[in-house]
Amino acid sequence: MLRNLSEKQIKNPCRGHGTLSGEVYRNPTQVQMSQIVLPCHANHCGELSVGQLLKWMDSTACFSMCRHVVPSVDSKKTVALRVGKVVNITAKVNRAFTSSMEVGILVMCEDLYTSHQWKVCRAFATFVARRTEVQLKQVIPHTQMEQMEYSLAAERRRMRLIHAEIITDLLSCSTAQLGTDMRDAVPAERTRVESVELVLPPHANHQVSTFGGQIMAWMENVATIAASRLCNAHPTLRTIDMFHFRGPSHIGDRLVLKAIVNNSFKHSMEVGVCAEAYKGGEPLRHINSAFMTFEVLDGERKACTLPRIRPEPIDGKRRYKEAIARKKIRLDRKYIVSCKHTEVPVSVPWDPSNQMYLSYNNVSALKLMDTRNNWVLTSEKNKVRLYTLEENHMLFFKVVMCVSVPAEQTFHLLSDLRRRKEWDRHYEECEVINQADEDDTLYRITAPSVRKGGKGQDFILLASRRKPCGPRDPYLIALRSVTLPTHPPTEECTRGEVLCAGFTIWEESPSDTKITYYNQATPGVIPYISTDIAGLSSSFYSSFAACSQFLEANKDNVVTLPKSSL
Repeated sequence: MLRNLSEKQIKNPCRGHGTLSGEVYRNPTQVQMSQIVLPCHANHCGELSVGQLLKWMDSTACFSMCRHVVPSVDSKKTVALRVGKVVNITAKVNRAFTSSMEVGILVMCEDLYTSHQWKVCRAFATFVARRTEVQLKQVIPHTQMEQMEYSLAAERRRMRLIHAEIITDLLSCSTAQLGTDMRDAVPAERTRVESVELVLPPHANHQVSTFGGQIMAWMENVATIAASRLCNAHPTLRTIDMFHFRGPSHIGDRLVLKAIVNNSFKHSMEVGVCAEAYKGGEPLRHINSAFMTFEVLDGERKACTLPRIRPEPIDGKRRYKEAIARKKIRLDRKYIVSCKHTEVPVSVPWDPSNQMYLSYNNVSALKLMDTRNNWVLTSEKNKVRLYTLEENHMLFFKVVMCVSVPAEQTFHLLSDLRRRKEWDRHYEECEVINQADEDDTLYRITAPSVRKGGKGQDFILLASRRKPCGPRDPYLIALRSVTLPTHPPTEECTRGEVLCAGFTIWEESPSDTKITYYNQATPGVIPYISTDIAGLSSSFYSSFAACSQFLEANKDNVVTLPKSSL
């Protein structure tokens, strides 16, 4: 099997859920492993080696995958685990696609003396079938948590597939230049490391292929040596980008492991590392690559200032610029994710370099809202239902209705926000600012004032569309506010924000569709819906009755995507 693993933000661990029979439900693919951290697993600081942790994670993910019929580590932040602590690792299959499956991995640390547990990291490993004729057994989610991970797995897969394109686009428009004075910079060649390992039976699985975790551990070792040559100190691994397995290696292979510092920033450095395999007189086979970010910590655990790096000509300059692009992606992703939904909304700046993560965050937020199961029915009129939910001092609402229009046509009609003013009185004007790609469009929308004589509002929205990835997926139209330097707030309108909103569109039959509209009510949105939620009016019914009529009247019309106005 080939593997791709992607690290994400830590989420809640898997929990058992009661079933109708009273038994505790347990996912059949779930595997748990517990290991105590011994001195032989530790690095020079007496902390668990990241390479050892990766080996344990890989083994657990493999066991889970085998129960069902590794890895690009995306921004994995390491946490110090001391000798004597217990590491608990849980893995289960989240979703199977045509020829690949995603395995979710949760790492927890336990203190034996206090029984206190805390989360270390969450990873997602993608296993790919080498034989194209293999048909993977589909996963059927049974709990709310499983349904959420099943749904988000499709979005994570999409993000992995376009990651290389984002790097290419960033480099094509990059203006980053090398410093003019490089006299004090350390030559990158000084940090180059090359090591050879022989794959023996203890390093391989039952299919005589080298354990992915073992390869990752070897790669982490040479990367650490390369980093130490730049700083002349013991570096600490902080993040890993894109462990990507390109092919297997087997017992008897020699693995050539190469590492070099690609770039150094003020408090961090990126080390590029690759693994190549050969046997006898065969040419080298590239089997894995990764990019690791290191820091050097002082006695107070604060990051030290690092020397600058002087890249090698040609290929070294390319790696130097690519490291800058990857750092920008990490910073963009960190900023996007840090805008938590429980806090006052802050729109995230949009530009082509962070489009992938903004789009992912936009769709994921809508999917998470769709998995909530504690909605309260507030009112109903002619089968149009309004639900509300209060959680973490935030108000959410959704409207549900059914129409006799095919789901795909409904999706296309609702995707073009320019036509929403035909049925929604809160959409006064709508213009396309930028058609970023087939799935993402930026709009400027104006809404009338709810008070007589007051100023209207405008919104800068990113609309992210998704077609179903499988039969258990809906069509999605996710909306969220972004900021654009070209469209600052104006005196004529108050700038409003939409933190999370959009439609899920389910095919009930070839001619019938269930539509659910969601909105996480922000201060800019509440004035438009407060009377409905309080039961003082039913304007929501009027709007969605108009939406139903709009869809019925246009169910046979050809729909085209909006064009950019730029």
